[in-house]
Amino acid sequence: MSDRHHTLHKLEIDAPARVVHDIIADVSRWPVFFTPNIHVEHVERGERTERIRIWATAGGEVKQWTSRRDLDPEALTVRFRQEVSAHPVTSMGGTWRATALSPTRTRLELHHDFTVVDDAPEHVAWVNAALDGNSDAELAGIKGVAERYDELDALMFSFEDTVRIEGDAREVFDFLNRADLWPQRLPHVSRLELTEDQPGVQVMAMDTKAADGSVHNTESVRVVRGDDRIVYKQTTVPALMSAHTGCWTLTPRGGGVDATSQHTVVVKPEAVEKVLGVGRTVADARNYVRNALSTNSRATLGHAKAHTEARRSG
Repeated sequence: MSDRHHTLHKLEIDAPARVVHDIIADVSRWPVFFTPNIHVEHVERGERTERIRIWATAGGEVKQWTSRRDLDPEALTVRFRQEVSAHPVTSMGGTWRATALSPTRTRLELHHDFTVVDDAPEHVAWVNAALDGNSDAELAGIKGVAERYDELDALMFSFEDTVRIEGDAREVFDFLNRADLWPQRLPHVSRLELTEDQPGVQVMAMDTKAADGSVHNTESVRVVRGDDRIVYKQTTVPALMSAHTGCWTLTPRGGGVDATSQHTVVVKPEAVEKVLGVGRTVADARNYVRNALSTNSRATLGHAKAHTEARRSG
């Protein structure tokens, strides 16, 4: 039997323990808050237990696994155990624990225990390195969010655009899925490099032109969910944002399809005046980001509409 290995990562946060715990408990926002997390979705959800599926970067690779979580809001703990792990991990679990040091200061601990294939030293070293990188990033993400929790409503926002397309949803999906063809299909995309080492997990680097003529380089991971949804997270974002996630969703309706682009963004407040100029505010940044992202999304959907409807008309 493989030996079980243990790690502990911790830090102190200038925020109430309840705030820290609530950030950990709400996995729906993890991709926005935590650098390594790409996408999280619920498989099952109860009042104090849940099963979740996670896509995240680890050791430079995109991994996915399914975990069960037990939430104890009184003890301010969240226990987790992977049900389906990713190689070289054979089992992994642990506990998040928030401890109040004062009404406004918290010690946060993240415990892990794990086993690996054949207990091979190289696998143990890889997992330890991945846990060090991801745990430190997650703790830093929680600290950053918790210490600015009162500002979160102003910094974080979501929006969507929908375009009606008279055509087959499969054609629209193919247009969105084949992002490698976007430089030939979309005028605002000047460069795109895409790899898909795992089916349905796309890693891409892209240069896009904004309406003001500026060019933005972004890197993203996209996860294809069936034939009607593609979720993504930008792993390299423009200077004005600290996080950006999104989703392309197709809803067949009345012989056509409603194609929707959804975005969730967190503005980086310290970058606002550097990017937009002295005296500009977070509200200005929100408007700027929304306009830029919406313009590009609607342009992409507009070209998908033209492409699909042209094929329908023959």
